[in-house]
Parts: sequence; structure tokens; C-alpha cells
Amino acid sequence: MELSNSQLFTFIAATLLLTITPGVDTFIVIRNVLRGGWRDGVFTSFGICTGLFFHATLSACGLSIILIHSAFLFNSVKTVGALYLVWLGIITIYNATKNHKTIEFARRHSSFEAVEFSKSFREGLLSNVLNPKPAVFYMAFLPQFIGPDDSVFVKSMLLTSIQFAIGIVWLVTLSFTIFRIKRYLTTGPTRRILNTISGSVLIAFGIKLGLQGTK
Repeated sequence: MELSNSQLFTFIAATLLLTITPGVDTFIVIRNVLRGGWRDGVFTSFGICTGLFFHATLSACGLSIILIHSAFLFNSVKTVGALYLVWLGIITIYNATKNHKTIEFARRHSSFEAVEFSKSFREGLLSNVLNPKPAVFYMAFLPQFIGPDDSVFVKSMLLTSIQFAIGIVWLVTLSFTIFRIKRYLTTGPTRRILNTISGSVLIAFGIKLGLQGTK
């Protein structure tokens, strides 16, 4: 049960490209770093990447086939995921546009909010688990690297572990980068603009996910 050098290179290259392409994961991490600092972003990143094992397990067990070929199940998961992203976006925009002139706001937002790490992890996990697109990706992509004599489950977990590592490195790096330049991002007007943009992007992703046709 081994990967040839060419297979490993292909898998890493494809996974890296998929990971660094801005998407829902990127904007949720940016949103949460601006909200609660680098720890918020790091725990969100771990939640997102942990969700990969959920999809890999479904794929290895063949449950993704049912999800992909059942219009009801696919659309149900898609709708819940879309609504979740829209809800996150609305909350982000609301927090960005509420009254910023009160003393209480200045006191509360002079530094990052205290956010429970379980909340950060849960938001990242749900944003991934409730998105059926990774299930489609795993069903279409992973089989290319699994041989007839391989254990499908073990090989899937191995490949997912590689993707997990790549994802963690990228998203954690992004978290610390955003945190390091926080002084430019957390001034009143700039923070409102960035939170509004992040919220709008999350809503757009949610609407796009909800409007996409059944696979």
C-alpha cells in the first residue's frame, strides 16, 4: 500500500492548489481571526480540516455514492450547508454594521473578542461537513490513487492525512498572517469594511451552493 513518487507529487500538487484557492474555508478563517485573534483562526482551521476525515470515511464506506445519486439527500445537505453559510454571513455583517459610536463598543472592540475554542472548531467543522462538494471531490479524486489490492479505508485515511497536513499548514499560516497585520485590519472603519466583505462573501458562497444543480 504505497504511493509512487509521481502519484504522491500529483496528489500533493492537486491538493495544494485546491487548498490555497480562496473559498469558504479561507473566508471563515479570516472572519474568525478578525473576531477572536489567531487562536480563533487556528481552532477554526482544525475544525475545517477534521471535516475532511468525515467525507473520506463516507467515501470509503460508499455512503457518498448514496449522497451523490440521491437528489433528496444531496439537496437536503446542500440546503442546510447553504443556510449555515448565509447565517454566518448575516451575523458577520450585523456585527460590522451595528452602532460603533458607543463607549461600550469601543471598550469591547479595543481587542479581540473572547471566543470559546469549541465554538471556533464547531464552526469550521460544520462549514466543511455540511458542504456536499467535498464528498463529490473524494469520490472522483481519491480512487485514482487507490489500487485494487489496497485497503480502501486505510488508503483513504492516508491520503486524507496528507491533505489534512497541507490544509492545516496553509490555514494556520493564514491565521497568523492576518493576526500579525491586525493593527491595520482592526481599526473601526477598516474592520467594518472587512467584516462586511467577509460576510457578503460567505452569503454569496451560501447562495451559490444553494442554487447549484444536483450532481
